Amino acid sequence: MKLGELIQHTARRFTRARLHYGHGTDNAHDEAAFLVLRGLGLPFDADLERSARPERVEALIQKRIEERIPAAYLLKEAWLDGVAFYVDRRVIVPRSHIAFLLKDLRFKPKRILDLCTGSGCLAILAARAFPGAKVDASDISREALAVAARNVRTHRCRIRLIRSDLFEKIEGRYDLILSNPPYVSTPSMRKLPAEYRHEPGLALGGGRDGLQFVSRILAGAARHLTPEGVLMCEIGENRKALARAYPATNFSWPRDEVFTLARARIPGASRTATRPPRAA
Repeated sequence: MKLGELIQHTARRFTRARLHYGHGTDNAHDEAAFLVLRGLGLPFDADLERSARPERVEALIQKRIEERIPAAYLLKEAWLDGVAFYVDRRVIVPRSHIAFLLKDLRFKPKRILDLCTGSGCLAILAARAFPGAKVDASDISREALAVAARNVRTHRCRIRLIRSDLFEKIEGRYDLILSNPPYVSTPSMRKLPAEYRHEPGLALGGGRDGLQFVSRILAGAARHLTPEGVLMCEIGENRKALARAYPATNFSWPRDEVFTLARARIPGASRTATRPPRAA
Protein backbone atom coordinates (compact mmCIF):
# COMPACT_ATOMS: atom_id res chain seq x y z
CA MET A 1 0.00 0.00 0.00
CA LYS A 2 1.20 3.50 -0.81
CA LEU A 3 1.55 6.06 1.97
CA GLY A 4 -1.15 8.31 0.54
CA GLU A 5 -3.54 5.38 0.28
CA LEU A 6 -2.92 4.43 3.90
CA ILE A 7 -3.72 7.98 5.01
CA GLN A 8 -6.93 8.06 2.97
CA HIS A 9 -7.99 4.64 4.26
CA THR A 10 -7.32 5.72 7.84
CA ALA A 11 -9.28 8.94 7.34
CA ARG A 12 -12.29 6.95 6.14
CA ARG A 13 -12.07 4.76 9.25
CA PHE A 14 -11.96 7.86 11.45
CA THR A 15 -14.98 9.32 9.68
CA ARG A 16 -17.00 6.14 10.14
CA ALA A 17 -16.03 6.07 13.81
CA ARG A 18 -17.31 9.65 14.27
CA LEU A 19 -14.28 10.76 16.19
CA HIS A 20 -13.97 14.23 17.68
CA TYR A 21 -11.07 16.50 16.73
CA GLY A 22 -9.57 19.59 18.30
CA HIS A 23 -6.17 18.49 19.63
CA GLY A 24 -4.07 19.88 16.82
CA THR A 25 -6.32 18.94 13.90
CA ASP A 26 -9.96 19.64 13.05
CA ASN A 27 -10.85 16.93 10.55
CA ALA A 28 -10.44 13.23 9.84
CA HIS A 29 -7.92 13.58 7.02
CA ASP A 30 -5.49 15.78 8.94
CA GLU A 31 -5.77 13.57 12.01
CA ALA A 32 -5.07 10.50 9.89
CA ALA A 33 -2.10 12.16 8.19
CA PHE A 34 -0.64 13.20 11.55
CA LEU A 35 -1.06 9.78 13.12
CA VAL A 36 0.20 7.81 10.11
CA LEU A 37 3.15 10.02 9.18
CA ARG A 38 4.47 10.57 12.67
CA GLY A 39 3.59 7.03 13.72
CA LEU A 40 5.87 5.84 10.92
CA GLY A 41 8.53 8.37 11.91
CA LEU A 42 8.11 10.33 8.68
CA PRO A 43 8.11 14.11 8.10
CA PHE A 44 4.95 15.92 7.10
CA ASP A 45 6.26 16.41 3.56
CA ALA A 46 6.99 12.70 2.99
CA ASP A 47 6.45 11.31 -0.52
CA LEU A 48 2.89 9.95 -0.56
CA GLU A 49 3.79 7.58 -3.40
CA ARG A 50 6.28 5.66 -1.30
CA SER A 51 5.27 2.29 0.06
CA ALA A 52 3.98 2.01 3.63
CA ARG A 53 3.44 -0.87 6.03
CA PRO A 54 -0.03 -0.49 7.60
CA GLU A 55 0.74 -2.97 10.37
CA ARG A 56 3.27 -0.55 11.85
CA VAL A 57 0.55 1.96 12.78
CA GLU A 58 -2.49 -0.30 13.13
CA ALA A 59 -2.28 -0.43 16.91
CA LEU A 60 -2.24 3.38 17.06
CA ILE A 61 -5.21 3.61 14.72
CA GLN A 62 -7.21 1.12 16.75
CA LYS A 63 -6.51 2.97 20.00
CA ARG A 64 -7.55 6.25 18.39
CA ILE A 65 -10.85 4.70 17.33
CA GLU A 66 -11.68 2.37 20.19
CA GLU A 67 -10.39 4.38 23.15
CA ARG A 68 -10.84 7.88 21.71
CA ILE A 69 -7.30 8.83 22.75
CA PRO A 70 -6.10 12.01 20.99
CA ALA A 71 -3.37 11.33 18.45
CA ALA A 72 -1.00 13.65 20.29
CA TYR A 73 -1.07 11.39 23.36
CA LEU A 74 -0.61 8.27 21.26
CA LEU A 75 2.44 9.79 19.59
CA LYS A 76 3.69 11.69 22.67
CA GLU A 77 4.01 14.67 20.34
CA ALA A 78 2.08 17.85 19.59
CA TRP A 79 2.80 20.73 17.25
CA LEU A 80 1.99 24.39 17.86
CA ASP A 81 2.95 27.20 15.49
CA GLY A 82 5.28 24.81 13.67
CA VAL A 83 7.14 23.71 16.80
CA ALA A 84 7.04 20.18 18.23
CA PHE A 85 6.49 19.50 21.93
CA TYR A 86 6.53 16.38 24.06
CA VAL A 87 3.14 15.69 25.64
CA ASP A 88 1.48 13.02 27.72
CA ARG A 89 -1.63 12.86 29.88
CA ARG A 90 -0.06 14.98 32.61
CA VAL A 91 -0.79 18.08 30.48
CA ILE A 92 -3.43 19.18 28.02
CA VAL A 93 -2.51 18.97 24.35
CA PRO A 94 -1.06 22.35 23.23
CA ARG A 95 -3.54 24.32 21.12
CA SER A 96 -3.63 27.85 22.55
CA HIS A 97 -4.51 30.67 20.17
CA ILE A 98 -2.00 32.83 22.04
CA ALA A 99 0.78 31.03 20.18
CA PHE A 100 -0.21 32.77 16.95
CA LEU A 101 -0.32 36.24 18.49
CA LEU A 102 3.15 36.51 20.01
CA LYS A 103 4.90 37.49 16.80
CA ASP A 104 2.40 40.30 16.22
CA LEU A 105 3.11 42.13 19.47
CA ARG A 106 3.98 45.78 18.93
CA PHE A 107 6.56 45.84 21.69
CA LYS A 108 9.44 43.66 22.84
CA PRO A 109 8.91 42.49 26.41
CA LYS A 110 11.99 42.08 28.57
CA ARG A 111 10.29 39.98 31.25
CA ILE A 112 7.56 37.46 30.46
CA LEU A 113 5.45 35.25 32.71
CA ASP A 114 3.44 32.27 31.47
CA LEU A 115 0.80 31.37 34.06
CA CYS A 116 -0.66 27.84 33.93
CA THR A 117 2.17 26.81 31.62
CA GLY A 118 1.26 23.11 31.34
CA SER A 119 3.65 21.63 28.78
CA GLY A 120 5.60 24.89 28.68
CA CYS A 121 4.67 25.50 25.05
CA LEU A 122 3.72 29.18 25.33
CA ALA A 123 6.74 30.01 27.48
CA ILE A 124 9.00 28.33 24.92
CA LEU A 125 7.35 30.07 21.98
CA ALA A 126 7.69 33.38 23.82
CA ALA A 127 11.37 32.70 24.49
CA ARG A 128 11.87 31.95 20.80
CA ALA A 129 9.98 35.07 19.73
CA PHE A 130 11.89 37.31 22.15
CA PRO A 131 15.38 35.79 22.56
CA GLY A 132 16.60 38.50 24.91
CA ALA A 133 13.67 38.26 27.32
CA LYS A 134 13.73 36.68 30.76
CA VAL A 135 10.92 34.12 30.83
CA ASP A 136 9.26 32.53 33.85
CA ALA A 137 6.65 29.79 33.63
CA SER A 138 4.44 28.59 36.45
CA ASP A 139 1.90 25.88 37.16
CA ILE A 140 0.29 24.41 40.26
CA SER A 141 0.86 20.87 39.00
CA ARG A 142 4.22 19.18 39.73
CA GLU A 143 3.45 16.69 36.98
CA ALA A 144 2.86 19.41 34.42
CA LEU A 145 6.09 21.15 35.40
CA ALA A 146 7.97 17.88 34.83
CA VAL A 147 6.68 17.84 31.26
CA ALA A 148 7.51 21.52 30.85
CA ALA A 149 11.04 20.89 32.10
CA ARG A 150 11.51 18.19 29.48
CA ASN A 151 10.38 20.55 26.72
CA VAL A 152 12.56 23.38 28.03
CA ARG A 153 15.59 21.07 27.91
CA THR A 154 14.72 19.88 24.41
CA HIS A 155 14.39 23.41 23.06
CA ARG A 156 17.39 24.66 25.07
CA CYS A 157 15.54 27.66 26.42
CA ARG A 158 16.48 29.59 29.54
CA ILE A 159 13.14 29.48 31.32
CA ARG A 160 12.62 29.45 35.07
CA LEU A 161 9.89 27.04 36.15
CA ILE A 162 7.93 27.91 39.29
CA ARG A 163 5.36 25.83 41.15
CA SER A 164 2.65 28.28 42.07
CA ASP A 165 -1.11 28.58 42.45
CA LEU A 166 -1.45 31.44 39.95
CA PHE A 167 0.38 34.44 41.52
CA GLU A 168 0.90 32.87 44.96
CA LYS A 169 4.67 32.30 44.57
CA ILE A 170 5.29 34.88 41.83
CA GLU A 171 7.54 37.82 42.64
CA GLY A 172 8.58 40.81 40.59
CA ARG A 173 6.90 42.49 37.65
CA TYR A 174 6.60 41.57 34.00
CA ASP A 175 6.12 43.40 30.73
CA LEU A 176 3.92 40.58 29.46
CA ILE A 177 1.84 38.01 31.31
CA LEU A 178 0.46 35.15 29.22
CA SER A 179 -2.11 32.69 30.45
CA ASN A 180 -4.19 29.88 29.02
CA PRO A 181 -5.92 28.95 32.30
CA PRO A 182 -8.67 26.39 32.92
CA TYR A 183 -11.80 28.00 31.46
CA VAL A 184 -14.31 25.26 30.63
CA SER A 185 -17.55 25.92 32.52
CA THR A 186 -19.06 23.23 34.73
CA PRO A 187 -22.00 22.59 32.36
CA SER A 188 -19.60 22.29 29.41
CA MET A 189 -17.32 19.93 31.35
CA ARG A 190 -20.22 17.51 31.62
CA LYS A 191 -20.67 17.55 27.83
CA LEU A 192 -17.05 17.20 26.74
CA PRO A 193 -16.38 14.61 24.01
CA ALA A 194 -14.53 11.48 25.08
CA GLU A 195 -11.23 12.73 23.64
CA TYR A 196 -11.09 15.59 26.15
CA ARG A 197 -11.66 13.27 29.08
CA HIS A 198 -8.15 11.91 28.57
CA GLU A 199 -6.79 15.34 29.53
CA PRO A 200 -6.24 16.39 33.17
CA GLY A 201 -9.44 17.92 34.50
CA LEU A 202 -7.37 20.27 36.63
CA ALA A 203 -6.23 22.02 33.46
CA LEU A 204 -9.72 22.33 31.97
CA GLY A 205 -12.39 23.07 34.60
CA GLY A 206 -13.00 26.77 35.16
CA GLY A 207 -15.94 26.65 37.56
CA ARG A 208 -19.61 27.45 37.10
CA ASP A 209 -19.20 30.16 34.44
CA GLY A 210 -15.67 29.26 33.29
CA LEU A 211 -14.21 32.41 34.85
CA GLN A 212 -13.04 31.07 38.22
CA PHE A 213 -9.34 31.35 37.36
CA VAL A 214 -9.68 34.23 34.89
CA SER A 215 -11.19 36.38 37.66
CA ARG A 216 -8.31 35.52 39.99
CA ILE A 217 -5.81 36.40 37.26
CA LEU A 218 -7.50 39.76 36.71
CA ALA A 219 -7.47 40.40 40.45
CA GLY A 220 -3.72 39.81 40.74
CA ALA A 221 -2.26 40.79 37.38
CA ALA A 222 -1.85 44.54 37.96
CA ARG A 223 0.45 43.92 40.92
CA HIS A 224 2.75 41.84 38.73
CA LEU A 225 2.80 44.01 35.60
CA THR A 226 5.13 46.88 34.84
CA PRO A 227 3.40 50.26 34.32
CA GLU A 228 3.21 49.63 30.57
CA GLY A 229 2.72 45.88 30.95
CA VAL A 230 0.09 43.81 29.17
CA LEU A 231 -1.96 40.77 30.16
CA MET A 232 -2.87 38.31 27.39
CA CYS A 233 -5.36 35.63 28.45
CA GLU A 234 -7.29 32.92 26.63
CA ILE A 235 -10.88 32.27 27.72
CA GLY A 236 -12.36 30.05 25.01
CA GLU A 237 -16.06 30.71 24.42
CA ASN A 238 -16.53 32.83 27.56
CA ARG A 239 -16.36 36.28 25.95
CA LYS A 240 -19.99 37.10 26.74
CA ALA A 241 -19.64 35.83 30.29
CA LEU A 242 -16.57 38.01 30.77
CA ALA A 243 -18.44 41.06 29.46
CA ARG A 244 -21.26 40.43 31.93
CA ALA A 245 -18.82 40.02 34.82
CA TYR A 246 -16.75 43.12 33.92
CA PRO A 247 -19.12 45.51 32.08
CA ALA A 248 -16.93 48.57 32.70
CA THR A 249 -13.68 47.01 31.43
CA ASN A 250 -12.53 47.73 27.89
CA PHE A 251 -10.97 44.44 26.79
CA SER A 252 -9.13 44.18 23.47
CA TRP A 253 -9.76 41.03 21.42
CA PRO A 254 -7.02 40.06 18.94
CA ARG A 255 -8.99 36.80 18.65
CA ASP A 256 -12.45 35.87 19.86
CA GLU A 257 -10.89 33.46 22.37
CA VAL A 258 -8.13 35.77 23.61
CA PHE A 259 -8.21 39.18 25.27
CA THR A 260 -5.42 41.61 26.01
CA LEU A 261 -5.52 44.23 28.69
CA ALA A 262 -3.01 46.95 29.50
CA ARG A 263 -2.20 47.28 33.18
CA ALA A 264 -3.93 50.64 33.47
CA ARG A 265 -7.23 49.14 32.27
CA ILE A 266 -7.24 46.15 34.63
CA PRO A 267 -10.05 46.45 37.20
CA GLY A 268 -8.65 47.84 40.44
CA ALA A 269 -5.24 48.67 38.96
CA SER A 270 -5.37 52.22 40.32
CA ARG A 271 -5.77 50.81 43.83
CA THR A 272 -2.80 48.46 43.46
CA ALA A 273 0.23 49.45 45.50
CA THR A 274 2.75 51.37 43.42
CA ARG A 275 5.70 49.66 45.08
CA PRO A 276 6.61 46.60 42.99
CA PRO A 277 6.70 43.16 44.58
CA ARG A 278 10.11 41.94 45.65
CA ALA A 279 11.99 40.57 42.64
CA ALA A 280 13.13 36.96 42.72
